[in-house]
Formats: sequence, structure tokens, C-alpha cells
Amino acid sequence: MAGDLTGVQAYQAAIRSAQNAVGNGGEKVDAGGFGFGDMVAEAISQTSSSLGHAEQMTAASATGDAELIDVATAVSAAEISLETMVAVRDEVVRAYQEILRMPI
Repeated sequence: MAGDLTGVQAYQAAIRSAQNAVGNGGEKVDAGGFGFGDMVAEAISQTSSSLGHAEQMTAASATGDAELIDVATAVSAAEISLETMVAVRDEVVRAYQEILRMPI
């Protein structure tokens, strides 16, 4: 079930990224070469910041500055983000291996 959710979340993130490249009136905005690599780099950056936030919340909980529910939410969000990146990585590797198997 978790694999199904990470695929859906990756798809939703891709849709949001594509929508950000379109203006309010539906006209295409120059995204400055925004492509798959840029989308992956942005996702990696977001995952890294999510993991950092979870670490900060865990440290704050140890000192008594954060509620347990906030820590659990931050850790859960970081876990989902990391699982999404792992799922995307696995699909990219699988696609690459499929390309290598293609006859010339």
C-alpha cells in the first residue's frame, strides 16, 4: 500500500511542477529550461529540507521545546518524502535498464 501512495504522491508533485510552469491565464511561461532534471533536483532539495526539519523537531522534542505530535508529523512527512524519492529513483533505474536491453 505504501508503494501505491508514493507513486501517487510523485505524480501529484510532477503535476504541481507542471502547473507552476503555466501562467494564470493558461499561457505557457518560460520556465528557463525547466525539465525532468530540474524537477528531480527540486524534489531532492525538498526532501533534504524535510529531513532537516524532522531532525530539528526531534532535537526540540528532546529539550522539551516541541510537542510530540509535531515531531511525529515532521518525521512522517520526511519519511513520505524520502519514500517518494526512492520510488522515483527505482523507476529511473528500471527505465535505464530497459533502455540498455533494447536492441540497436
